[in-house]
Amino acid sequence: MSKKDPATESAKVVPFPASASVPPPPVVKSAREAKLRSEKKWGVDVMAVGFCILPSLLFRAQHRLGLKSTHLAVILQLADFWWYDDKLPFPKKQTIAERVGLKEKQVQRLIRDLQQRGYVKRIERKTPHGQTSNSYDLSGLVKKLKELAPEFLQAADAKRKAERRGGLKAKTA
Repeated sequence: MSKKDPATESAKVVPFPASASVPPPPVVKSAREAKLRSEKKWGVDVMAVGFCILPSLLFRAQHRLGLKSTHLAVILQLADFWWYDDKLPFPKKQTIAERVGLKEKQVQRLIRDLQQRGYVKRIERKTPHGQTSNSYDLSGLVKKLKELAPEFLQAADAKRKAERRGGLKAKTA
């Protein structure tokens, strides 16, 4: 009997069936359970640095929203600073630029583009010493995602019905 090489065993690729539907995420009953699941998935040290909750629709509708990867990167950075629903994020453009590996001017252009699309609104902030970093209102993006949500939910439901045993044929009473 030959020994199996663990390196080759783990390298096997199992094809994902094209018709397989993605199961809905499990229902999480408490914040503690969510924390434990996240720590199990990502690791305790990784989660200890912090986390950001984002709707999957943002990723699934990226093309529909007309967002390039750089737009999405800026949105993700803004979302990482948006800790409370009633307090707008206000990171410096320099901070965003350093995090995503772009120049400040590029970040400024991307934010301006997001603003022209109605997804982000820049709000000047001033202190007694002068202007400080802008705050960013993402309510336009939230509104657009809320508009798209029913369509995506309907499509997911239709897909689920089509893939069930018997397909789309009506159930007889």
